Amino acid sequence: MFRLSNNLVGILNLVTFLLSLPILGAGIWLSNRANTDCERFLEKPVIALAVFLLVVSVAGLVGACCGVSCLLWLYLLVMFLLIVILFCFTIFAFVVTNEGAGRAVSDRGYKEYRLGDYSNWLQKRVANTKNWNKIKSCLADGMVCTGLAYKSVNDTIEQFYKEHLSAVQSGCCKPSDDCGFTYISPTVWNLTVGTAISSNSDCSLWSNDPKVLCYNCQSCKAGLLDNIKSDWKKVAVCNIVFLIVLIIVYSFGCCAFRNNLRR
Repeated sequence: MFRLSNNLVGILNLVTFLLSLPILGAGIWLSNRANTDCERFLEKPVIALAVFLLVVSVAGLVGACCGVSCLLWLYLLVMFLLIVILFCFTIFAFVVTNEGAGRAVSDRGYKEYRLGDYSNWLQKRVANTKNWNKIKSCLADGMVCTGLAYKSVNDTIEQFYKEHLSAVQSGCCKPSDDCGFTYISPTVWNLTVGTAISSNSDCSLWSNDPKVLCYNCQSCKAGLLDNIKSDWKKVAVCNIVFLIVLIIVYSFGCCAFRNNLRR
């Protein structure tokens, strides 16, 4: 049993160690090549993740294969905390993404989004001006609206209304249907506002400037939250599988730790 549990923990941590090296390399590459706020936002988390995996895998590898009980104990402690954190995050992710969905619009292929439909916690994340300015920079760098403009540049209004737009494209790249603007192209509209829709604050925020569009609109924030909601649900499901794997590895680690003490 000693050879099985200790060797298995050692092999798993060797694989983790090897995986951490390209992640660390990617983080260092980002730090040297980052030109935008979006790229600079990613560099520190990537490097931190790589260093964390590197240190933990070395502790597990040495502790299991060399019989160093203190390192293996530290490895098991980190694994236990990681299991608890992932479990809590998974529950939290399901709770905060339980609210909110796009609203179907008659004779439209896309949906429209309202910020108030989503959980208060998610709303607060995009309500902060500093946070939202960084997000806007990422949206612009991602050329989400530019891609829509090129793809549908020759669409008639009937064709455009049948487009299946993503939540971000619907919220950020065009004005709300409530505004009653006249369609010219997907990202260019004749700014003629009817009296019946003056209550929609997003109408006054729309601009045909490609750098502005509806990036300051509540609908854009709502579209982003809908994307986050969808992604978080997928992550939460993956976390369940990851948790099962971590618990199995943790169990083998406990066996290896007991074996070290017996030796």
